[in-house]
Amino acid sequence: MAKNNFNKSRKGILLINKPLGPTSHDIVGVARKKLKFRKIGHAGSLDPLAEGLLILLVGSYTKSFEKFVNFDKEYFGTLKLGEVTATGDSEGEVIEEKEWRNISELQIEKVIKDFQGAIEQVPPMVSALRKKGQRLYKLARKGITVKRKPRKINIYSCSLESIRLPYLDFYVHCSKGTYIRKLAEDIGKKLGCGAYATKILRKKIGPFHLKDSIKPEDINETYLQEFTFS
Repeated sequence: MAKNNFNKSRKGILLINKPLGPTSHDIVGVARKKLKFRKIGHAGSLDPLAEGLLILLVGSYTKSFEKFVNFDKEYFGTLKLGEVTATGDSEGEVIEEKEWRNISELQIEKVIKDFQGAIEQVPPMVSALRKKGQRLYKLARKGITVKRKPRKINIYSCSLESIRLPYLDFYVHCSKGTYIRKLAEDIGKKLGCGAYATKILRKKIGPFHLKDSIKPEDINETYLQEFTFS
């Protein structure tokens, strides 16, 4: 058995560049194995489809989950017009197709801007929220849909980055609790043609940047850093 060299009195955060495919919990598992330390969690999940910045909390920093999860977030995303999927992303079955060719760039720009500000968003079924103790995504996999209450969120900035019809690239700076795949769906719904997210990349969480992150395979104690809340 490999010797455990991790100092259990250490504490801090790890900034991880999560790739497509694994869940956030999978990345936590990688960190636990590499550091040979169990007290590790994440500060806000990313779906398997999503990639980008994931913050891992190590040691006593796990107690600060609520503080970290309250930070605002920045994303770059891509959506595809003209189709609606069961999951709101490219992993789900296409359940509806609509015409998108009659939609102008001016319409698209206006609708994107309409989502800025304080809005209400209904969480997607494919999410980690719980309903009577069960994760919504687990119910969704069984074909079960339950009623979800809309949540108040803030979209500080929502802008169109490029148009490659039927694909749109967009940027979002938002509050906690914002689901980018649901935002993509809602944009498509308001345009009247439907849409789903094909890419979600988290670039920033509060003061932390993706450019300062490491790959999961590079995790080791030397990358552990401390952070003080002002």
